[in-house]
Amino acid sequence: MHNRDKIYVNGAWVDSTGTGTIDVINSTTEEIMGHVPEGTPEDVDRAVAAARTAFDDWAAVSVEERAKYLQRITEGLQARMGDIATLVSQEVGMPTNLSMMIQAGLPTMTFGSMGQILDAFPFEEEVGNSLVVREPVGVVGCITPWNYPLHQIAAKVAPALAAGCTVVLKPSEVAPLNAFVLADIIDEVGLPAGVFNLVTGFGPVVGEAIAAHPDVDMVSFTGSTRAGKRVSELAAQTVKRVALELGGKSANVILDDADLEKAVRDGVGKCYLNSGQTCSALTRMIVPRSKLAEVERIAAETAATFKPGAPDAADTRLGPLVSAVQRDRVRGYINKGVEEGAKLLTGGADAPDGLDKGFFVQPTVFSEVRTDMTIAQEEIFGPVLAILPYDDEEEAIAIANDSVYGLAGGVWSGDADRARRVARRIRTGQVEINGGSFNPVAPFGGYKQSGNGRELGKFGLEEFLEVKSLQL
Repeated sequence: MHNRDKIYVNGAWVDSTGTGTIDVINSTTEEIMGHVPEGTPEDVDRAVAAARTAFDDWAAVSVEERAKYLQRITEGLQARMGDIATLVSQEVGMPTNLSMMIQAGLPTMTFGSMGQILDAFPFEEEVGNSLVVREPVGVVGCITPWNYPLHQIAAKVAPALAAGCTVVLKPSEVAPLNAFVLADIIDEVGLPAGVFNLVTGFGPVVGEAIAAHPDVDMVSFTGSTRAGKRVSELAAQTVKRVALELGGKSANVILDDADLEKAVRDGVGKCYLNSGQTCSALTRMIVPRSKLAEVERIAAETAATFKPGAPDAADTRLGPLVSAVQRDRVRGYINKGVEEGAKLLTGGADAPDGLDKGFFVQPTVFSEVRTDMTIAQEEIFGPVLAILPYDDEEEAIAIANDSVYGLAGGVWSGDADRARRVARRIRTGQVEINGGSFNPVAPFGGYKQSGNGRELGKFGLEEFLEVKSLQL
Protein backbone atom coordinates (compact mmCIF):
# COMPACT_ATOMS: atom_id res chain seq x y z
CA MET A 1 0.00 0.00 0.00
CA HIS A 2 1.17 3.49 -0.88
CA ASN A 3 -0.34 5.55 1.92
CA ARG A 4 0.53 9.24 1.94
CA ASP A 5 -0.99 11.10 4.86
CA LYS A 6 0.64 14.52 4.49
CA ILE A 7 0.84 17.36 1.98
CA TYR A 8 4.05 19.24 1.13
CA VAL A 9 4.02 22.93 2.10
CA ASN A 10 6.86 25.37 2.72
CA GLY A 11 9.58 22.74 2.50
CA ALA A 12 8.01 20.24 4.93
CA TRP A 13 5.52 17.36 5.03
CA VAL A 14 2.57 18.65 7.06
CA ASP A 15 -0.94 17.52 7.97
CA SER A 16 -3.86 18.75 5.87
CA THR A 17 -6.32 20.97 7.72
CA GLY A 18 -8.99 18.50 6.60
CA THR A 19 -9.56 14.99 7.89
CA GLY A 20 -10.68 13.29 4.66
CA THR A 21 -8.66 10.88 2.57
CA ILE A 22 -8.96 9.89 -1.10
CA ASP A 23 -8.56 6.24 -2.10
CA VAL A 24 -6.32 5.48 -5.07
CA ILE A 25 -7.57 2.48 -7.05
CA ASN A 26 -5.40 0.00 -8.96
CA SER A 27 -6.95 0.06 -12.45
CA THR A 28 -6.21 -3.63 -13.12
CA THR A 29 -7.28 -5.24 -9.83
CA GLU A 30 -9.92 -2.64 -8.81
CA GLU A 31 -8.40 -2.77 -5.32
CA ILE A 32 -7.31 0.17 -3.18
CA MET A 33 -3.55 0.66 -3.67
CA GLY A 34 -3.10 3.67 -1.41
CA HIS A 35 -4.61 6.92 -0.27
CA VAL A 36 -3.78 10.64 -0.14
CA PRO A 37 -5.12 13.57 1.89
CA GLU A 38 -8.32 15.25 0.74
CA GLY A 39 -6.99 18.79 0.75
CA THR A 40 -8.95 21.95 1.59
CA PRO A 41 -9.07 25.62 0.52
CA GLU A 42 -7.17 26.37 3.77
CA ASP A 43 -4.38 24.08 2.62
CA VAL A 44 -4.26 26.06 -0.63
CA ASP A 45 -4.06 29.32 1.35
CA ARG A 46 -1.06 27.98 3.29
CA ALA A 47 0.67 26.71 0.15
CA VAL A 48 0.09 29.95 -1.77
CA ALA A 49 1.34 32.02 1.19
CA ALA A 50 4.52 29.89 1.30
CA ALA A 51 5.00 30.27 -2.47
CA ARG A 52 4.42 34.05 -2.27
CA THR A 53 6.97 34.43 0.55
CA ALA A 54 9.55 32.32 -1.30
CA PHE A 55 9.08 34.07 -4.66
CA ASP A 56 11.34 37.12 -4.37
CA ASP A 57 14.38 35.14 -3.26
CA TRP A 58 13.83 32.34 -5.81
CA ALA A 59 13.34 34.84 -8.66
CA ALA A 60 16.69 36.38 -7.71
CA VAL A 61 18.55 33.05 -7.83
CA SER A 62 20.91 32.95 -10.82
CA VAL A 63 19.95 31.02 -13.95
CA GLU A 64 23.01 28.77 -13.39
CA GLU A 65 21.89 27.92 -9.87
CA ARG A 66 18.34 27.14 -10.97
CA ALA A 67 19.73 24.87 -13.70
CA LYS A 68 21.73 22.97 -11.06
CA TYR A 69 18.58 22.31 -9.03
CA LEU A 70 16.80 21.05 -12.16
CA GLN A 71 19.71 18.73 -12.89
CA ARG A 72 19.57 17.28 -9.37
CA ILE A 73 15.84 16.68 -9.72
CA THR A 74 16.52 14.99 -13.09
CA GLU A 75 19.06 12.67 -11.44
CA GLY A 76 16.55 11.85 -8.69
CA LEU A 77 13.93 10.94 -11.29
CA GLN A 78 16.45 8.83 -13.24
CA ALA A 79 17.27 6.85 -10.10
CA ARG A 80 13.59 6.04 -9.55
CA MET A 81 12.40 5.44 -13.09
CA GLY A 82 11.54 1.79 -12.44
CA ASP A 83 9.47 2.65 -9.36
CA ILE A 84 7.69 5.49 -11.18
CA ALA A 85 6.87 3.29 -14.20
CA THR A 86 5.40 0.55 -12.00
CA LEU A 87 3.42 3.04 -9.91
CA VAL A 88 1.88 4.81 -12.92
CA SER A 89 1.09 1.47 -14.60
CA GLN A 90 -0.85 0.48 -11.49
CA GLU A 91 -2.63 3.85 -11.24
CA VAL A 92 -3.38 4.44 -14.94
CA GLY A 93 -3.02 1.05 -16.68
CA MET A 94 -0.29 1.61 -19.28
CA PRO A 95 1.75 -1.55 -20.06
CA THR A 96 4.89 -1.41 -17.92
CA ASN A 97 7.43 -1.51 -20.76
CA LEU A 98 5.79 1.56 -22.36
CA SER A 99 5.38 3.18 -18.97
CA MET A 100 9.13 3.02 -18.39
CA MET A 101 9.79 4.84 -21.66
CA ILE A 102 6.89 7.33 -21.51
CA GLN A 103 5.47 7.76 -18.00
CA ALA A 104 8.90 7.72 -16.34
CA GLY A 105 11.11 8.68 -19.30
CA LEU A 106 9.37 11.83 -20.51
CA PRO A 107 9.29 13.67 -17.15
CA THR A 108 12.98 12.90 -16.67
CA MET A 109 13.73 14.30 -20.13
CA THR A 110 11.64 17.41 -19.49
CA PHE A 111 13.48 18.31 -16.29
CA GLY A 112 16.79 17.51 -17.98
CA SER A 113 16.07 19.54 -21.11
CA MET A 114 14.86 22.58 -19.17
CA GLY A 115 18.28 23.07 -17.59
CA GLN A 116 19.89 23.01 -21.04
CA ILE A 117 17.29 25.41 -22.47
CA LEU A 118 18.02 27.86 -19.66
CA ASP A 119 21.68 28.06 -20.72
CA ALA A 120 20.80 29.37 -24.19
CA PHE A 121 17.63 31.34 -23.40
CA PRO A 122 17.75 35.11 -24.14
CA PHE A 123 16.40 36.69 -20.93
CA GLU A 124 17.42 40.14 -22.24
CA GLU A 125 17.50 41.76 -25.68
CA GLU A 126 17.96 45.27 -26.98
CA VAL A 127 15.23 46.74 -29.17
CA GLY A 128 16.05 50.27 -30.29
CA ASN A 129 16.50 52.35 -27.14
CA SER A 130 14.86 49.69 -24.95
CA LEU A 131 16.25 46.82 -22.96
CA VAL A 132 13.58 44.11 -23.05
CA VAL A 133 13.85 41.74 -20.08
CA ARG A 134 11.93 38.57 -19.29
CA GLU A 135 11.01 38.02 -15.64
CA PRO A 136 9.15 35.21 -13.82
CA VAL A 137 5.39 35.64 -13.80
CA GLY A 138 5.17 34.89 -10.04
CA VAL A 139 3.27 32.24 -8.09
CA VAL A 140 1.98 29.53 -10.45
CA GLY A 141 -0.86 27.12 -9.74
CA CYS A 142 -0.42 23.84 -11.66
CA ILE A 143 -3.47 21.59 -12.03
CA THR A 144 -2.69 18.32 -13.79
CA PRO A 145 -4.54 15.27 -15.19
CA TRP A 146 -4.25 11.52 -14.63
CA ASN A 147 -3.47 10.14 -18.09
CA TYR A 148 0.25 11.02 -18.24
CA PRO A 149 0.40 12.17 -14.64
CA LEU A 150 4.08 12.85 -13.97
CA HIS A 151 4.79 13.93 -17.55
CA GLN A 152 2.08 16.60 -17.31
CA ILE A 153 3.40 17.71 -13.91
CA ALA A 154 6.94 17.99 -15.29
CA ALA A 155 5.71 19.94 -18.34
CA LYS A 156 4.50 22.65 -15.93
CA VAL A 157 6.71 22.45 -12.85
CA ALA A 158 10.08 22.21 -14.66
CA PRO A 159 9.67 25.37 -16.79
CA ALA A 160 7.97 27.26 -13.95
CA LEU A 161 10.93 26.58 -11.64
CA ALA A 162 13.37 27.30 -14.48
CA ALA A 163 11.72 30.68 -15.08
CA GLY A 164 12.09 31.63 -11.42
CA CYS A 165 8.44 31.06 -10.45
CA THR A 166 7.23 29.32 -7.32
CA VAL A 167 4.65 26.56 -7.60
CA VAL A 168 1.54 25.12 -5.97
CA LEU A 169 0.72 21.76 -7.57
CA LYS A 170 -2.60 19.93 -7.47
CA PRO A 171 -2.20 16.56 -9.19
CA SER A 172 -5.18 14.53 -10.34
CA GLU A 173 -6.81 12.76 -7.39
CA VAL A 174 -7.21 9.68 -9.64
CA ALA A 175 -3.42 9.15 -10.08
CA PRO A 176 -1.70 11.27 -7.42
CA LEU A 177 0.92 8.92 -5.96
CA ASN A 178 3.60 9.67 -8.56
CA ALA A 179 3.48 13.36 -7.58
CA PHE A 180 4.62 12.40 -4.09
CA VAL A 181 7.71 10.73 -5.58
CA LEU A 182 8.60 14.05 -7.24
CA ALA A 183 7.98 15.90 -3.97
CA ASP A 184 10.27 13.44 -2.16
CA ILE A 185 13.00 14.13 -4.72
CA ILE A 186 12.52 17.91 -4.49
CA ASP A 187 12.73 17.66 -0.71
CA GLU A 188 15.94 15.62 -0.95
CA VAL A 189 17.68 18.04 -3.34
CA GLY A 190 17.01 20.91 -0.93
CA LEU A 191 14.97 23.25 -3.09
CA PRO A 192 14.36 26.35 -0.91
CA ALA A 193 11.25 26.13 1.28
CA GLY A 194 8.07 27.35 -0.39
CA VAL A 195 9.37 27.14 -3.97
CA PHE A 196 7.43 23.91 -4.60
CA ASN A 197 4.25 22.96 -2.75
CA LEU A 198 1.93 19.95 -3.21
CA VAL A 199 -1.74 19.90 -2.18
CA THR A 200 -3.86 16.89 -3.14
CA GLY A 201 -7.63 17.03 -3.40
CA PHE A 202 -10.62 17.30 -5.69
CA GLY A 203 -10.85 19.76 -8.59
CA PRO A 204 -14.03 21.54 -7.48
CA VAL A 205 -12.42 22.22 -4.06
CA VAL A 206 -8.62 22.47 -4.29
CA GLY A 207 -8.44 23.18 -8.03
CA GLU A 208 -11.00 25.97 -7.84
CA ALA A 209 -9.30 27.48 -4.76
CA ILE A 210 -6.04 27.67 -6.73
CA ALA A 211 -7.64 29.14 -9.86
CA ALA A 212 -9.53 31.78 -7.87
CA HIS A 213 -6.75 32.69 -5.42
CA PRO A 214 -5.80 36.40 -5.60
CA ASP A 215 -2.14 35.64 -4.77
CA VAL A 216 -1.74 33.16 -7.64
CA ASP A 217 -0.36 35.04 -10.66
CA MET A 218 -0.88 32.29 -13.22
CA VAL A 219 -2.71 29.01 -13.48
CA SER A 220 -1.61 26.25 -15.85
CA PHE A 221 -4.25 23.57 -16.35
CA THR A 222 -4.39 20.35 -18.32
CA GLY A 223 -7.64 18.40 -18.47
CA SER A 224 -11.08 18.43 -20.04
CA THR A 225 -12.37 21.41 -22.00
CA ARG A 226 -15.32 21.68 -19.62
CA ALA A 227 -13.06 21.97 -16.57
CA GLY A 228 -10.74 24.32 -18.47
CA LYS A 229 -13.63 26.72 -19.09
CA ARG A 230 -14.32 26.73 -15.34
CA VAL A 231 -10.66 27.47 -14.56
CA SER A 232 -10.77 30.38 -17.03
CA GLU A 233 -13.93 31.80 -15.44
CA LEU A 234 -12.42 31.75 -11.96
CA ALA A 235 -9.05 33.07 -13.11
CA ALA A 236 -10.71 35.97 -14.94
CA GLN A 237 -11.86 37.47 -11.63
CA THR A 238 -8.25 38.39 -10.84
CA VAL A 239 -7.12 38.70 -14.48
CA LYS A 240 -4.39 36.13 -13.93
CA ARG A 241 -2.58 34.50 -16.80
CA VAL A 242 -4.09 31.18 -17.89
CA ALA A 243 -2.46 28.38 -19.91
CA LEU A 244 -4.80 25.58 -20.93
CA GLU A 245 -4.13 22.22 -22.58
CA LEU A 246 -7.52 20.65 -23.10
CA GLY A 247 -9.28 17.98 -25.13
CA GLY A 248 -8.67 16.72 -28.63
CA LYS A 249 -10.31 14.84 -31.47
CA SER A 250 -7.30 14.62 -33.73
CA ALA A 251 -7.58 13.72 -37.40
CA ASN A 252 -5.19 11.38 -39.20
CA VAL A 253 -5.53 12.20 -42.91
CA ILE A 254 -4.38 9.34 -45.14
CA LEU A 255 -4.06 10.64 -48.71
CA ASP A 256 -4.64 8.45 -51.76
CA ASP A 257 -0.91 8.11 -52.53
CA ALA A 258 0.09 6.96 -49.03
CA ASP A 259 1.57 3.58 -48.11
CA LEU A 260 -1.78 2.28 -46.85
CA GLU A 261 -0.52 -0.70 -44.89
CA LYS A 262 2.03 1.39 -43.00
CA ALA A 263 -0.26 4.38 -42.47
CA VAL A 264 -3.24 2.43 -41.14
CA ARG A 265 -1.15 0.22 -38.85
CA ASP A 266 0.64 3.24 -37.40
CA GLY A 267 -2.66 5.11 -37.08
CA VAL A 268 -4.34 2.38 -35.06
CA GLY A 269 -1.36 2.37 -32.69
CA LYS A 270 -1.50 6.17 -32.33
CA CYS A 271 -5.20 5.88 -31.41
CA TYR A 272 -4.68 3.07 -28.87
CA LEU A 273 -1.60 4.40 -27.02
CA ASN A 274 -2.29 4.40 -23.26
CA SER A 275 -5.62 2.65 -24.01
CA GLY A 276 -6.71 5.72 -25.95
CA GLN A 277 -6.32 7.91 -22.85
CA THR A 278 -4.29 10.49 -24.74
CA CYS A 279 -5.51 14.01 -25.51
CA SER A 280 -3.51 14.07 -28.76
CA ALA A 281 -4.55 10.55 -29.86
CA LEU A 282 -5.27 10.24 -33.59
CA THR A 283 -8.85 9.08 -33.06
CA ARG A 284 -10.31 10.04 -36.47
CA MET A 285 -8.79 8.21 -39.44
CA ILE A 286 -9.77 10.04 -42.63
CA VAL A 287 -9.33 7.77 -45.67
CA PRO A 288 -10.10 7.67 -49.42
CA ARG A 289 -13.54 6.16 -49.99
CA SER A 290 -12.12 4.13 -52.90
CA LYS A 291 -9.79 2.35 -50.47
CA LEU A 292 -12.21 1.96 -47.57
CA ALA A 293 -12.49 -1.85 -47.76
CA GLU A 294 -8.71 -2.25 -47.68
CA VAL A 295 -8.40 0.24 -44.79
CA GLU A 296 -11.06 -1.68 -42.85
CA ARG A 297 -9.20 -4.97 -43.34
CA ILE A 298 -5.86 -3.56 -42.16
CA ALA A 299 -7.42 -1.68 -39.21
CA ALA A 300 -9.33 -4.74 -37.99
CA GLU A 301 -6.23 -6.96 -38.31
CA THR A 302 -4.12 -4.40 -36.44
CA ALA A 303 -6.69 -3.92 -33.67
CA ALA A 304 -6.69 -7.69 -33.11
CA THR A 305 -3.00 -7.52 -32.17
CA PHE A 306 -3.73 -5.17 -29.25
CA LYS A 307 -4.19 -7.82 -26.62
CA PRO A 308 -5.83 -6.47 -23.47
CA GLY A 309 -4.39 -7.54 -20.14
CA ALA A 310 -2.56 -6.60 -16.96
CA PRO A 311 0.16 -3.95 -17.51
CA ASP A 312 2.91 -6.22 -16.16
CA ALA A 313 2.07 -9.19 -18.44
CA ALA A 314 4.64 -9.61 -21.22
CA ASP A 315 2.09 -9.99 -24.03
CA THR A 316 -0.19 -7.09 -23.01
CA ARG A 317 -0.53 -4.30 -25.58
CA LEU A 318 -3.64 -2.65 -24.14
CA GLY A 319 -3.98 -2.02 -20.41
CA PRO A 320 -7.17 -1.10 -18.56
CA LEU A 321 -8.70 2.36 -18.43
CA VAL A 322 -8.02 4.41 -15.32
CA SER A 323 -11.35 4.05 -13.51
CA ALA A 324 -14.84 2.55 -13.53
CA VAL A 325 -16.24 5.97 -14.42
CA GLN A 326 -13.96 6.18 -17.45
CA ARG A 327 -14.69 2.60 -18.56
CA ASP A 328 -18.45 3.17 -18.37
CA ARG A 329 -18.12 6.48 -20.25
CA VAL A 330 -16.20 4.82 -23.10
CA ARG A 331 -18.64 1.92 -23.32
CA GLY A 332 -21.44 4.49 -23.53
CA TYR A 333 -19.74 6.07 -26.57
CA ILE A 334 -19.37 2.65 -28.23
CA ASN A 335 -23.11 2.02 -27.76
CA LYS A 336 -23.81 5.51 -29.14
CA GLY A 337 -21.75 4.74 -32.24
CA VAL A 338 -23.80 1.62 -32.90
CA GLU A 339 -27.09 3.47 -32.26
CA GLU A 340 -26.19 6.27 -34.68
CA GLY A 341 -25.44 3.79 -37.47
CA ALA A 342 -21.65 3.59 -37.59
CA LYS A 343 -20.30 0.25 -38.83
CA LEU A 344 -18.72 -1.68 -35.93
CA LEU A 345 -15.74 -3.51 -37.45
CA THR A 346 -14.27 -4.99 -34.29
CA GLY A 347 -14.56 -4.67 -30.51
CA GLY A 348 -17.67 -3.42 -28.76
CA ALA A 349 -19.02 -2.42 -25.37
CA ASP A 350 -18.70 -5.83 -23.65
CA ALA A 351 -15.71 -6.60 -21.43
CA PRO A 352 -12.87 -8.41 -23.22
CA ASP A 353 -12.96 -12.21 -22.79
CA GLY A 354 -11.61 -13.34 -19.42
CA LEU A 355 -11.19 -9.80 -18.09
CA ASP A 356 -14.25 -9.22 -15.94
CA LYS A 357 -12.14 -7.56 -13.24
CA GLY A 358 -10.26 -4.37 -14.06
CA PHE A 359 -11.43 -1.39 -16.08
CA PHE A 360 -10.93 -3.00 -19.51
CA VAL A 361 -12.47 -2.03 -22.85
CA GLN A 362 -12.05 -3.99 -26.08
CA PRO A 363 -9.95 -2.42 -28.84
CA THR A 364 -12.74 -1.05 -31.03
CA VAL A 365 -12.91 0.22 -34.63
CA PHE A 366 -15.88 1.93 -36.31
CA SER A 367 -16.09 2.59 -40.05
CA GLU A 368 -18.44 4.58 -42.27
CA VAL A 369 -18.48 7.28 -39.61
CA ARG A 370 -19.98 10.66 -40.61
CA THR A 371 -18.90 13.98 -39.12
CA ASP A 372 -22.36 14.54 -37.60
CA MET A 373 -22.05 11.42 -35.41
CA THR A 374 -21.25 11.79 -31.72
CA ILE A 375 -18.19 9.53 -32.01
CA ALA A 376 -16.78 11.86 -34.70
CA GLN A 377 -17.16 15.00 -32.58
CA GLU A 378 -16.75 14.16 -28.88
CA GLU A 379 -13.55 13.06 -27.17
CA ILE A 380 -14.00 9.42 -26.11
CA PHE A 381 -10.69 8.90 -24.28
CA GLY A 382 -10.63 5.15 -24.82
CA PRO A 383 -9.43 2.61 -27.43
CA VAL A 384 -12.04 3.56 -30.02
CA LEU A 385 -11.07 4.48 -33.61
CA ALA A 386 -13.47 6.20 -36.02
CA ILE A 387 -12.80 5.77 -39.76
CA LEU A 388 -14.31 8.52 -41.94
CA PRO A 389 -14.22 8.17 -45.75
CA TYR A 390 -13.73 11.12 -48.14
CA ASP A 391 -13.94 11.63 -51.92
CA ASP A 392 -11.21 14.21 -52.58
CA GLU A 393 -8.39 16.07 -50.83
CA GLU A 394 -10.49 19.20 -50.15
CA GLU A 395 -13.13 17.10 -48.42
CA ALA A 396 -10.44 15.35 -46.35
CA ILE A 397 -9.16 18.71 -45.09
CA ALA A 398 -12.72 19.93 -44.40
CA ILE A 399 -13.47 16.79 -42.35
CA ALA A 400 -10.19 17.17 -40.43
CA ASN A 401 -11.11 20.76 -39.51
CA ASP A 402 -14.73 19.95 -38.65
CA SER A 403 -14.08 19.88 -34.91
CA VAL A 404 -14.22 22.27 -31.96
CA TYR A 405 -10.79 20.85 -31.06
CA GLY A 406 -7.38 21.47 -32.60
CA LEU A 407 -4.66 19.72 -30.63
CA ALA A 408 -2.85 17.31 -32.94
CA GLY A 409 -3.15 15.48 -36.24
CA GLY A 410 -1.40 13.42 -38.86
CA VAL A 411 -0.97 13.39 -42.63
CA TRP A 412 0.24 10.45 -44.71
CA SER A 413 1.31 10.80 -48.35
CA GLY A 414 3.86 9.34 -50.75
CA ASP A 415 4.79 12.94 -51.60
CA ALA A 416 6.41 14.76 -48.67
CA ASP A 417 5.66 18.21 -50.12
CA ARG A 418 2.00 17.34 -50.57
CA ALA A 419 1.83 16.06 -46.98
CA ARG A 420 3.31 19.32 -45.66
CA ARG A 421 0.93 21.39 -47.78
CA VAL A 422 -2.07 19.55 -46.35
CA ALA A 423 -0.61 19.66 -42.82
CA ARG A 424 -0.37 23.46 -42.98
CA ARG A 425 -4.11 23.63 -43.67
CA ILE A 426 -5.07 21.56 -40.63
CA ARG A 427 -5.97 23.91 -37.76
CA THR A 428 -4.13 22.19 -34.93
CA GLY A 429 -1.10 22.83 -32.75
CA GLN A 430 0.82 19.78 -33.93
CA VAL A 431 0.73 17.58 -37.05
CA GLU A 432 2.91 14.52 -37.62
CA ILE A 433 3.94 13.79 -41.20
CA ASN A 434 4.15 10.11 -42.25
CA GLY A 435 4.33 9.01 -38.62
CA GLY A 436 6.90 11.58 -37.48
CA SER A 437 7.80 10.87 -33.85
CA PHE A 438 6.86 12.91 -30.78
CA ASN A 439 9.43 15.60 -30.01
CA PRO A 440 9.73 16.34 -26.27
CA VAL A 441 11.15 19.84 -26.85
CA ALA A 442 8.74 20.93 -29.64
CA PRO A 443 5.81 23.16 -28.62
CA PHE A 444 2.73 21.21 -27.53
CA GLY A 445 -0.71 22.80 -27.27
CA GLY A 446 -3.89 23.52 -29.15
CA TYR A 447 -5.94 25.72 -31.42
CA LYS A 448 -9.65 26.38 -30.82
CA GLN A 449 -11.15 24.60 -27.78
CA SER A 450 -8.02 22.51 -27.27
CA GLY A 451 -6.65 25.41 -25.26
CA ASN A 452 -4.16 28.23 -25.35
CA GLY A 453 -0.48 28.48 -24.57
CA ARG A 454 2.27 25.98 -25.33
CA GLU A 455 4.22 23.49 -23.24
CA LEU A 456 7.67 21.85 -23.62
CA GLY A 457 10.98 23.25 -24.81
CA LYS A 458 11.71 26.97 -24.93
CA PHE A 459 8.07 27.68 -25.82
CA GLY A 460 7.06 26.11 -22.51
CA LEU A 461 9.54 28.28 -20.63
CA GLU A 462 8.19 31.46 -22.28
CA GLU A 463 4.70 30.80 -20.85
CA PHE A 464 6.00 31.46 -17.34
CA LEU A 465 7.76 34.75 -18.14
CA GLU A 466 6.51 38.35 -18.16
CA VAL A 467 8.03 40.83 -20.62
CA LYS A 468 9.24 44.22 -19.37
CA SER A 469 10.81 46.99 -21.42
CA LEU A 470 13.26 49.44 -19.91
CA GLN A 471 13.42 52.60 -22.06
CA LEU A 472 17.02 53.81 -21.96
